[in-house]
Amino acid sequence: MRTTLNIDDELLEKASQLTNITEKTALIRRALEALIALESSKRLARLGGTEKALQKIPRRRVK
Repeated sequence: MRTTLNIDDELLEKASQLTNITEKTALIRRALEALIALESSKRLARLGGTEKALQKIPRRRVK
């Protein structure tokens, strides 16, 4: 999908320097993937073991 974006030049340059990604499309894709991973982990952390309907999980520990 083609999209037109207005991105701060300094922000784009700093991200490019930190990641060594020079292609803008690849840089934006990497940024979106990182944002998705971050927000997904935050959502998972907010659950904090609160799944009350979860059945006890059997463990395979050898004694």
